[in-house]
Amino acid sequence: MKHPRATSFISSIVGGAIAALILAVTHPFGGDTHTTVVIPAAKTSAAAYAAHSGEVSTLTPLQAYQRDAHGVVAIKASGEAEHQASPFGSFGLEQSQPRVDTGSGIVLDSSGLILTNDHVVSGAHTITVSLDGQGAHTATAKLLGANPSKDLALLQINPAGVTLHPLTLDSSTAPQVGEPAYAIGNPFGLNWTLTSGIVSALNRQISAPNGAAIKGALQTDAALNPGNSGGPLLNDLGSVIGVNSQILSSDASRGTQAGNEGVGFAISAATVEGFLAEMKVTV
Repeated sequence: MKHPRATSFISSIVGGAIAALILAVTHPFGGDTHTTVVIPAAKTSAAAYAAHSGEVSTLTPLQAYQRDAHGVVAIKASGEAEHQASPFGSFGLEQSQPRVDTGSGIVLDSSGLILTNDHVVSGAHTITVSLDGQGAHTATAKLLGANPSKDLALLQINPAGVTLHPLTLDSSTAPQVGEPAYAIGNPFGLNWTLTSGIVSALNRQISAPNGAAIKGALQTDAALNPGNSGGPLLNDLGSVIGVNSQILSSDASRGTQAGNEGVGFAISAATVEGFLAEMKVTV
């Protein structure tokens, strides 16, 4: 019996794939045929909401979604074409298939800074960000820098003419096992998907795609799937306590696309703050 292993979970779409056709109606970059989800614009920060008159100390999943969904973006990273052998054997021509990876990102500030996983955008020539889950509202992003050993990357878009909703990064309050945890992202291209669970464990060690150890990761049972990479793991104040990055799946050990089995990992907010310090960025 093969043991399950942790794997990153970007959603990879190779040109012409049947899966891409199936997801076209709901993918945030899939045109005008998808269903539009309307989220009320956030008016105050989650921390301000929680502190207001002492009336509410925590957010329900609905409240967290309404406040923070606009701070989560869908990312499409287009890289070099993949070369595949012809289905007609040695007498056919080699086929070239464009590679497109999709994931999620977190708006950090009003200047257009966006945080995501390095494995979402690594090797990309073009990075496109969907600001509201609709293909009609996209922006081209520039890669400012990345740390593959922490599996984190920093992007920036031009904020002119758009309204951004930065999320709050919370590294000062230590998460506790059993506390609520909410994930918002774009699994399988399904924009602005909310899942909820708890913080299952603390101080896990996961491996970056380059093999480096990432310490202090959070474990959660909130459902994470391909396309959630780079999206936020939120506490019940609506603050970002981690960046969703990997799942543990027995499918991955068989060389197939990994799916949710209730064991997901998020890079901690403390690790994120260390990365932002390296980038000389304060949020």
